[in-house]
Amino acid sequence: MKISRVEEMRWMDRHATESLGIPAGILMENAGLGAAAVLAGERGFAGKRYVVLCGMGNNGGDGFVVARKIISNGGTAKVYIIGDPGRYQGAAKANLDMLSLLPMEVKRLETVVDGDLGRVIRHADGVVDAVFGTGLDREVRGLHREVIELVNGVRKWVLSLDIPSGVNGDTGEIMGAAVQADCTVTFGLPKIGNILYPGYKKCGKLYVTHISFPPALYNNERLKIQTNDYLPLPVRGREVHKGSVGDVLFVAGAAAYLGAPYFSAMAFLKAGGGYARLAAPGSVIPIIAGQGRELVFFPLRETKAGAMSADNFDTLMELSAKVDMVVIGPGLSLDTQTQDLVRKLVPAFRKPILIDGDGITAVAGDPALIKGRSFPTVLTPHAGEMARITGQTTAEIQQRRIDILQAACASRGAFIVLKGAHSLIGCPDGQVFVNMTGNPGMATAGSGDVLTGAIAAMAGLGMPWPEAIRKGVCLHGLAGDLAARRQGEDGITAQDILDYLPLALKEDRLSGERGGGIEICP
Repeated sequence: MKISRVEEMRWMDRHATESLGIPAGILMENAGLGAAAVLAGERGFAGKRYVVLCGMGNNGGDGFVVARKIISNGGTAKVYIIGDPGRYQGAAKANLDMLSLLPMEVKRLETVVDGDLGRVIRHADGVVDAVFGTGLDREVRGLHREVIELVNGVRKWVLSLDIPSGVNGDTGEIMGAAVQADCTVTFGLPKIGNILYPGYKKCGKLYVTHISFPPALYNNERLKIQTNDYLPLPVRGREVHKGSVGDVLFVAGAAAYLGAPYFSAMAFLKAGGGYARLAAPGSVIPIIAGQGRELVFFPLRETKAGAMSADNFDTLMELSAKVDMVVIGPGLSLDTQTQDLVRKLVPAFRKPILIDGDGITAVAGDPALIKGRSFPTVLTPHAGEMARITGQTTAEIQQRRIDILQAACASRGAFIVLKGAHSLIGCPDGQVFVNMTGNPGMATAGSGDVLTGAIAAMAGLGMPWPEAIRKGVCLHGLAGDLAARRQGEDGITAQDILDYLPLALKEDRLSGERGGGIEICP
């Protein structure tokens, strides 16, 4: 499903009204109808009492439509307007005028202190939040903040319209305070703030209604961001052999980092890959071989500290010529010789490569090492590594994840997986896919190494780029979700994620398409 920026949604609204001839009042009516359908399904109307909190602008107008539907279906609604009712224009004003003819109380809210709002909410069956829309770009203060804090404090069931009030629609940031909704109905398409944390958590159960937009509009090519929707796994034929489902060279490991090479190479096999070759410092191979007996090992010369020495270049180039793909970086260490070796190898490899961990640190400062490659390149940084790649701070990256990711992919001609809650998959052409699988328990050492192997396995199964990356990220998250389902999020280890990869593939093949946690309104 496509995801829109706030300005992109404004463009769609303008296109619908100016080019398609759909009146703004129809769009508002359909938004309200979609929200009312969710309210009916989640809580019901008859005999129920609701408080509808309306701010200025179209979001408040949407709230007026919902209030009208509550009344027309046998419920009771009390509307509070936060602002001057005389400022409403167009469709919002028309819907407010309709309310004046119906048996409901519409009141301007001027204070929370010593007012009746808290009492009314406590005796209501639910709250409809129509205070702010998706365009909020300033910190919430004053009466608006008091209202939001009151709603959160009373802890009644809440339906938010478009986005929980207080969430930035373009980033998912909390602008000082935000409503904690039980359900959110977003209009047209999900906004970035509905999908990225912490905004996603504020939404509760997320619905979307297309409000009469034709598919050609909400699937438009100018919309570059979308959820990482289901992709079918390739059929595993009866005559398959290990060489036909991926032959990958893993350049990984150092004396102090034994887990990373094991997890990355074994994850490739556990996710369906065929032949995993691990090139590592000679002294660490016997230790890794005790666990990963299915791996094929190539001992390399090492420094006194147990890291790969720079004189392994020719050996690794020769090995790379025999494989389909190279993974470089897991647990390599920051040894000077090793870092120099990576910088020499990356532009020289004539195969697709995935760069992770310490490999990312080696190439972060020089985009030309990657930009000049004629084969696909994938980087899998976490926020700290992304900061080294881009020169931005981790705080800036968290605030502008998608913008920064798109710029970094374009400048390097590379695919980048920005790991984190709802990991982002960026492509050189500006497309960004938001992954919806995974859970907080996966924030554990070695989890990213398992991810590298899963991505490599999808390429080995024959999926084209970027589908292989998308599928690997999805299955990695699904394996973590299966582990959490069976044993809880606390205490999940990389080994757990690794062990659940085969079951993740099995479930994926059996269950087929998933909705990604977003419901479509009827």
